[in-house]
Amino acid sequence: MERQVYVSDSGRELAREVLIHGPISRAELGRRLGLSPASLTRLSKPFLDRGWFIEAAETVQGATGRPAKPLDVQVDSRRFVGVKVTGESAFGVITDLRAGALGQGERSLAGHDVDAVVEAVSDLVAGLRDGDGVEVSGLGVSIGGNVADQRVVTRAPFLGWRNIALADRLERELGIPVTVENDVTALTTAEQWFGAVRGRPAFAVVTIGAGVGYGLVMHDRVVTTADSGLGLGGHLPLDPNGPLCLDGHRGCSTAMLAIPSITLQLGIALGREVDYDEVLRLAESGHPLAVSVTSAAGRALGRMMATIANIAMVDTIVLSGEGVALWNAIGDLALATLAEDRDPDATPVEINVDDAGFVSWARGAAAVAIQAALGRLRLPA
Repeated sequence: MERQVYVSDSGRELAREVLIHGPISRAELGRRLGLSPASLTRLSKPFLDRGWFIEAAETVQGATGRPAKPLDVQVDSRRFVGVKVTGESAFGVITDLRAGALGQGERSLAGHDVDAVVEAVSDLVAGLRDGDGVEVSGLGVSIGGNVADQRVVTRAPFLGWRNIALADRLERELGIPVTVENDVTALTTAEQWFGAVRGRPAFAVVTIGAGVGYGLVMHDRVVTTADSGLGLGGHLPLDPNGPLCLDGHRGCSTAMLAIPSITLQLGIALGREVDYDEVLRLAESGHPLAVSVTSAAGRALGRMMATIANIAMVDTIVLSGEGVALWNAIGDLALATLAEDRDPDATPVEINVDDAGFVSWARGAAAVAIQAALGRLRLPA
């Protein structure tokens, strides 16, 4: 029987650094982790031996001209599935070790009961596995709501759930490790590890869609608390003259920016139902009522981003979610409002728009599965 090497906390931190920043030189890894060359060699050897790491193309190191082989992950060595569950469907991707989407799929929910969701997710995972033909190392599921210990959904308003042991149910059904996480937390993890702001030690994420979400990375860590899944960023007061959200908050971020609120506002003004695409088309064509609604949203979004930048003291914000097409209509107005609400000498805020929609949410779910896999590494010697 092969002896097992239990990966230490230092080993997991090494894997995390290579995953996020690779290819990365051993000298830079030593500096980041406070490790000697000998310790770095010892910690990296099991990962190299078992195919998690590879040595990248040789480069010349510093003034000495000595050759160096940066470390990187073997990106195709593992497969993960990420699934975003909404009130209507389960959308999933199968990914490589850096959450790069290799295939995608979707299954409608037959209902909101646990059996219906487990059936939809299981069928989706089976389809993605069969299409790729590579063994899946883990499943990540993201959901709008509170999650305890990445196992139990303690509250999911879109599904009407309380205290559902979703990870246990799916593991029994699928036979692979399952990690469950709040959707905004998962998306923030994916942006930190693999997105356009990959490797930055501090930034914020704002999502607009069925609701409004807010995530934060500080000191190279995603900030989470017991209240992370409550959607508190969705109730930031932005416009004292705005409409009410369902919880009775006037002009909060949900009331001003969520898709249902935007479509409802224009629908009331027009005297008929409209969908989100029509709102954006009418605004683009200059329809005065649509422009009024989207302009109010643009000013609210700029104010929200300025508040986040001012209070959290970050200068980078990722804008994502299935409603992010709004940016095409109101981006300039949002940026102008953001600038107005900032000190003129403050660092300009960089806005990165992630317009991949549900693919980004599902990649976020895969990212937390990858993160969990690093946490349970047991490499045979």
